[in-house]
Amino acid sequence: MNENFVQQGAIGLRRRHRMVKLLQVNNLKKHFHLGKNEILKAVDGVSFHINKGETFGIVGESGCGKSTAGRTIIGLYDQTEGEVIFNGKNIHTLKSKERHNFHRQMQMIFQDPYASLNPRSTVREIISEPMEVHGLYPNKQDRLKRVYQLLEDVGLNRNHADRYPHEFSGGQRQRIGIARALALDPEFIIADEPISALDVSVQAQVVNLLKRLQKEKGLTYLFIAHDLSMVKQISDRIGVMYLGHLVELTDSSELYKKPMHPYTQALLSAIPIPDPDIEDQRERIILMGELPSPINPPSGCVFQTRCPMAMEVCSVEKPNWKEVEVNHFLACHLYDKNKTGDHDYSQVAVTR
Repeated sequence: MNENFVQQGAIGLRRRHRMVKLLQVNNLKKHFHLGKNEILKAVDGVSFHINKGETFGIVGESGCGKSTAGRTIIGLYDQTEGEVIFNGKNIHTLKSKERHNFHRQMQMIFQDPYASLNPRSTVREIISEPMEVHGLYPNKQDRLKRVYQLLEDVGLNRNHADRYPHEFSGGQRQRIGIARALALDPEFIIADEPISALDVSVQAQVVNLLKRLQKEKGLTYLFIAHDLSMVKQISDRIGVMYLGHLVELTDSSELYKKPMHPYTQALLSAIPIPDPDIEDQRERIILMGELPSPINPPSGCVFQTRCPMAMEVCSVEKPNWKEVEVNHFLACHLYDKNKTGDHDYSQVAVTR
């Protein structure tokens, strides 16, 4: 065996042992009571962790609950059940002063740069507001100096400080939103679909900016998106959500090389491949039927009504969340031989 390969493997193993969990999400649920005994189960039992310094991506169709999960993690919504542990503390049980300190450590970049910035405030006021709320840089000159530095950090300049949001392009507005998120020097940032409202030509620029800032400032990200191809560019690990549940979670490269859940396979098959010969030959997986309502989700596996490989057990029994391969987690009956008999589906994958 190649000696360099062995050494690299040993280094990777040591790195894994040194990983520190910054965020731990345990059985998180967020239900909304709509009246008339109707309950919308936006997030229904999600568990994962994020290591310090990594980017964890969450992907899925619109309405799968990924943004609600992010907002519940940061405390914009109170959880219905479960817990969020950040730096060893349950954030939903923090007292007032502790919660104030927590919000310095965790910040959010919002989806729509047009709606998330106050149109009546200048860029300087938008970025400096978090500092004033938290009592940082009480000296006005120090605060302005910090604003100038943040603008330069995100690729803008100090001349932009006294302009208003409507004077900027969508990409520039999102850079202002990123600067605001960085104002308190946070440890962890939730990026809630930060590129979905931007032109395709600008999306890569914003992703590259986030990657550079992560390297320079030692940031940890939760990156929420519906575009699997873009999530791959920034994420170390990816969780796939469907109807309020995580259905698959593994390393980014592994997910694209060997997607195991039928829903993940369908999502990946929809991504165009730039090589026309490969694109013409590969088979697109078309999901039949409509996305079920989270008010009345299907029994058993939530994906069974649209799954091309659904079995009888899928409609009556919820699949367990399990590690089917090293660091590859899944909720699917296809990988449980007790349910599939002698047929082994463990090699089912879409070739990328």
